[in-house]
Amino acid sequence: MADFYQSGLITTLHNLTRRPVKQLEQELVSFSRIRPMTLILPSLFSELQRPALAQIVEELKHVPYLSEIVIGLDNATRDEYLYAKEFFSVLPQRVRILWNDGPRLRELDHQLATAQLAPQEAGKGRNVWYCIGYVLASGQGKAVALHDCDIVTYSRDMLARLFYPVANPHFSYQFCKGYYARHADGKLNGRVARLLVTPLIKALKKIEGYDDYLEYMDSFRYALAGEFSMQTNVLRDLRIPFDWGLEIGVLSEVYRNYSTNRICQVDIADIYDHKHQDLSVGNFDNGLAKMATDISKAVIRKLATQGHVFSPGKLRTLKATYYRMALDFIDNYYNDALMNGLTVARHAEEEAVELFAQAIMRAGDIFLERPSETPFIPSWNRVTSAIPEMLEKIYDAVEADNS
Repeated sequence: MADFYQSGLITTLHNLTRRPVKQLEQELVSFSRIRPMTLILPSLFSELQRPALAQIVEELKHVPYLSEIVIGLDNATRDEYLYAKEFFSVLPQRVRILWNDGPRLRELDHQLATAQLAPQEAGKGRNVWYCIGYVLASGQGKAVALHDCDIVTYSRDMLARLFYPVANPHFSYQFCKGYYARHADGKLNGRVARLLVTPLIKALKKIEGYDDYLEYMDSFRYALAGEFSMQTNVLRDLRIPFDWGLEIGVLSEVYRNYSTNRICQVDIADIYDHKHQDLSVGNFDNGLAKMATDISKAVIRKLATQGHVFSPGKLRTLKATYYRMALDFIDNYYNDALMNGLTVARHAEEEAVELFAQAIMRAGDIFLERPSETPFIPSWNRVTSAIPEMLEKIYDAVEADNS
């Protein structure tokens, strides 16, 4: 049975009773009259060839409370875009696909780049950012949720639980983060969250002392979850990172803009599995090595904006403190897995910790070399201030592509 314990600075909404999804959906249908709901799905075209997205679409066909589904489609030719339109046509909701590689959106991207407002790199962050622009332009939703398209254990109760805290008009939450246990096929997963983020935050707390931001980050049970929901007004001021620091960056932005009593996390699944990244030992431009570097940079950069000072000596201390804590966590997770009949490869776990320790030092060196680097895409408030008609242009381009 799930616990009801509240810890940290944000509210935790547990799954105590395994409430039937139909009950949740009945309430969400009622809420939707006041707060229409939009779902954002950032996707590569290659995801359409995998069974996970087919299962997600099958589940979404039966969701009664969604007003709109916005799909960001990357790496698609014209024929592949037309295939995607057919693929998603089975959904009964209002569906709009952003063909990010199509001529209309490419032209708008060029206009934004000329004004130095475009995303600097392709990837999930850029995809999500353009989807946000369309959601703001369409005005269909007052509550928005986002999740990935590679969830192989997806069921529609995940979405219902994710939406509920921001859709319920009796709640005051502006932002909600999903969390879950990362295990599947008898294995304990979630290496980056378990062996990088948690011990890194705790090591920083030990070195820096009490800090509201670190306490806030330590309150999340799964800070790297790609599932979150929010009120639509949150989107206008949100700066989206374009690198692997997306999830940490979004949490940091919400912390900057809102009181912690307007932020919550919700248990959305008993079991969760998705596509796994390679460790990429020795190659910090790919896989978990790049992810760990970008995440570490995001945390260090955020602390610097809070007034914390970093030096080569402090970074060496951070690496040593992190390394010792991470090794202790390996023992904790190994024992937890063993008691629950799960397997953990201890050698592979230690290899991951060694790689993550290198990534922390690499992230610190990059920060010291380029302290003014900003990996954020500008907020849509800034874009519309510079180009007032841009949201209307995005709306028209997407509608033209989908007609």
